[in-house]
Amino acid sequence: MNRRTLLTSCAGLVTAAAIPGPLASAAVARTRREEPVRFQLPAPSGPYPLGAVSFHLADTTRPDPWVPSRPCRELMISMWYPARSGPVRPAVPWMPPAAADRYLSFLGLPPGRVRLGCAHAHEGAPVGGPPGPLPVVLYSPGANASRSFGTGIVEDLASHGYLVVTVDHTYDAAVVEFPGGRVEMNPAGGISDYAKALLVRSADIRFVLDRVAVLRSGGHPGVCRTPLPTGLPGALDLRRVGMLGHSLGGATTAASMLTDGRITAGASLDGGAAGPVVDAGLDRPFLVVDTPGKGGMENNPALRAFWSHLRGWRLCLTVQGAAHQTFGDDALILPLIAPLLGMSPHDLEGEVGTIPRHRAQAFQRAYPRAFFDLHLRDRGRLLDGPSPDFPEVAYTR
Repeated sequence: MNRRTLLTSCAGLVTAAAIPGPLASAAVARTRREEPVRFQLPAPSGPYPLGAVSFHLADTTRPDPWVPSRPCRELMISMWYPARSGPVRPAVPWMPPAAADRYLSFLGLPPGRVRLGCAHAHEGAPVGGPPGPLPVVLYSPGANASRSFGTGIVEDLASHGYLVVTVDHTYDAAVVEFPGGRVEMNPAGGISDYAKALLVRSADIRFVLDRVAVLRSGGHPGVCRTPLPTGLPGALDLRRVGMLGHSLGGATTAASMLTDGRITAGASLDGGAAGPVVDAGLDRPFLVVDTPGKGGMENNPALRAFWSHLRGWRLCLTVQGAAHQTFGDDALILPLIAPLLGMSPHDLEGEVGTIPRHRAQAFQRAYPRAFFDLHLRDRGRLLDGPSPDFPEVAYTR
C-alpha cells in the first residue's frame, strides 16, 4: 500500500482513483511538534439517538481467498441503529483504536498526531426509533478503505430510523481490528485484482445477509458472544433491504444485487460496474451517483453499458464540483490533514473536488436517505427532479 498509490480504474470497475483510505493520498511530510489534528464528525440530522454494536463473523464454508492459510473467511461488521435513552454507555470510536494506531503508524504519523475522535452512537444501547421493524441498509466501502469511512452517511441514515450494517472486507480493507486487538492489513500492501475482489465481496455480502437472518430468527450471528442490544433481533425488517457502496463498494452493490434477490434497492457513490451485471442489468431500483471527472459515466464504457441494461427504476445524479472522495468522511478529514501529508491544494482538489465541505455533507445526508425512503418506505419527493436546494446536482434518467 504505497503512500502515493492511486488505484486507477480497472476494466471499468471504479470510476475514479481509489486511494487506500482517506489518509494515504500523498507522501507524509515531516511532522512538526504541534497540537494534534482532531477530527470529529458533525452530529447526524435525524431525531433519534444512536446505538451500535460490532460482530466478528466467520464463514467456515470457505478459506480466506486472499490468505489461503486462513481456514475460514473472517469479517467484522457493525450495526448502527436508532436507540432509546437509558444508562450512559461509551461512545463508539470512529475507527477502533488498535486499527487507528496501526493505520496512522503505517502512514508515518507519530502517536497522538491525529486524533480521529468518536462517532455519535453508544455501544450496545437498546434499540429505539419508530414503531415496528426497521428497514435494513448494507454499506460496502471502497477498495483498500474501511467501513469507518462511511460513518457520516451511516449515522445519518440510522438517526432517521434505518438499521445500517457496515462491512469490512478483510485483506481488501485498509485495516480491520478483530476482538482482542488483532489487526489485519493487506499482506500484499493493497489489492490489484479487482475482478477477484468483486467476487470475494459479493460472497461476503451474501454471508453477511445470511448471518443477519440468523440474528432475526433469534440466533447469535457472531463468533464471540457479544451481548445483543435489547430489541435488536426484532428490529430487523428483512423484507426491506437496501445496499449502498462507495467506489468498489458501489460495484459490489450492483454485483451483489444480481446474485442475491434479497437486496431490493441499490445505490452506488461514484462506483463502477464489472462482471456479469454489466450485460445482465438489474430489474430493481438503482441509483448512480457520478462525478464529472475521469472515470465517470461520460468515459466509462462498462458503466454506460450497465446503465443501459437497468430495467427498473433508475436515476443518475452528477454532482458538479465533486471528486471521488466527496462521498464519505474523506471530504471532511482530508482538508484537515492535507498539510501533514504534504498534499498541495491542487492534489487536495483532485481528491475532494471544489465543492464546499458543507455542501458535500448536505448531499451525503439528503440523497442516500431520499433513495431509501422512496424505495424502502414509499415516501419522499427529492428524487422526482432537480431541486433548487441542490443546484449542483444534475439528474439523468
